[in-house]
Amino acid sequence: MSDCLLLATKKGTLIFDKTGGRWKARPITHAGMAVSYAASDPREGTLWACMDNAHWGPALMRSRDAGATWEDASRIIYPKGARYIEQLIPDPKAMEEAGRPVTYKPAALMKVWVLGFAGNDQPGVIHAGTLPGGLFTTHDGGESWELNLPLWNHESRGGDLFAGDATSKNEWGGTPAAMAYGDFVPGIHSVVVDPRDSNHLYAAVSCAGVVETRDGGKTWAACNRGMLNDYLPDPEAPWGHDPHFVALCPARPDRLWQQNHSGVFTSEDGAGRWKRVSQPDVAVHFGFPIAADDQDEKTAWVVPLRSDQERMTLGGGLFVARTSDGGLSWQTFREGLPQEHCYDVIYRHALDARGDRVCFGTTTGNLYMSEDRGESWRCLGNHLPPIHSVRFA
Repeated sequence: MSDCLLLATKKGTLIFDKTGGRWKARPITHAGMAVSYAASDPREGTLWACMDNAHWGPALMRSRDAGATWEDASRIIYPKGARYIEQLIPDPKAMEEAGRPVTYKPAALMKVWVLGFAGNDQPGVIHAGTLPGGLFTTHDGGESWELNLPLWNHESRGGDLFAGDATSKNEWGGTPAAMAYGDFVPGIHSVVVDPRDSNHLYAAVSCAGVVETRDGGKTWAACNRGMLNDYLPDPEAPWGHDPHFVALCPARPDRLWQQNHSGVFTSEDGAGRWKRVSQPDVAVHFGFPIAADDQDEKTAWVVPLRSDQERMTLGGGLFVARTSDGGLSWQTFREGLPQEHCYDVIYRHALDARGDRVCFGTTTGNLYMSEDRGESWRCLGNHLPPIHSVRFA
């Protein structure tokens, strides 16, 4: 199990270490600067922080000495001519305008939302999911980045807009998470690499669904069969789904888990088909994060919320739910968590599991750790900055 925890917060990067049986925070780094995501490259231990500075714009920083010092990595820049189809915010007025002509906007980086690290078979390869819905890849450890054109130009989002106007229907909707950046655009928030073959990876898009490549990004296909979107005229449509986060079991990579806007889903066949395994009777349905056990494919954790309209805990109390049988049943655990006047929200990247340890952070700056697979909890910190991501290093 990891004795190091990496937090991306609204006011910097926080690292917690377990020494002498206690978790203790180091002094904050990148103090005062928003960090959207932070993680450790499991191949050689480099730490990465995705900076989300409102004044200087998004950038990447890395540490090669376990967080003692940080350096700038090369910036991610959309190539000249990259465009996307303008989206309508889904409100009654926008729906009335649904027949309007297609309009385009030039692409510029708004946010680096997530990083996905290739395996040992591809040293130096890292993928970055962004707003407005681009997937970038570096082959040299962050010295240079390249937009994945086959996905950017995919027919599901209008075809090759470098060459001219759209040649197919755009199936990629916007995410409300982008509206703070001044536009309603898609976002790639999950990049999941198959540990058996780094050419095989998944990307999850809000709002479109899950896409997959088996040839290192040369071709892409939707893998949304079995997924349901209760807000669509056809809930089983091949596109238009809103996964909130996707994870896989490293020991059994064909088992994937997904917390979705319309419930909790799992797949036993490498995203060939999904099955909804929500249990509303125990309040397991809506939420943002999901964590998969690293050994047991049937075990996963979620931290549920009331609903999209009421993004707060259910009944004023915070709890974590765990399944140990592939989603057939869910247990809820509350020991050590606040049960009155609790309004914490947990973002999609703010829950992680490693061995018997499970940890999550909240938008109200609370950090909770379990060392018995989620059955009991203790608080590692209150009054922290709002927490965007939690990852074991």
